[in-house]
Amino acid sequence: MGEQTPLVGIVMGSKSDMDIMQQCADQLEEFGVPYEMLVASAHRNPERVHDWASGAADRGIRVIIAAAGKAAHLGGVVAAYTPLPVITVPMKTSDLGGLDSLLSMVQMPTGVPVACVAINGARNAAILATQILGAGLTEYQQRIADYKRSMAEG
Repeated sequence: MGEQTPLVGIVMGSKSDMDIMQQCADQLEEFGVPYEMLVASAHRNPERVHDWASGAADRGIRVIIAAAGKAAHLGGVVAAYTPLPVITVPMKTSDLGGLDSLLSMVQMPTGVPVACVAINGARNAAILATQILGAGLTEYQQRIADYKRSMAEG
């Protein structure tokens, strides 16, 4: 997005996740949050995931959003390679409706936590990432305050 250094990294395990994760990107754009996006599977592209995640902080990323379905290991693998907060988005699956993804994501071992939003909760992941950014960057805190005010006004 634009010429600004990305503050949020979005990674998804499959191109099939793009329809849902575009909602995440759209929400970040609405807040004016610069981001980068990657499709890389923890199982099919482990070296690419490792390189991307381990270099994220050095590139200026402050929060990572990872979306995956089925075994849904992507968020946990990313969290193992970075000190940054990782928000996971369990993707709805044809097999078990996304419950498999959700349960996988919330069962991370001690020391490698991830935050987890609802199944297909891409917009909430973007909102949460912006709230995390707002803890240190007041312009994003204000954008969230404005957003919540507009929701209350209907």
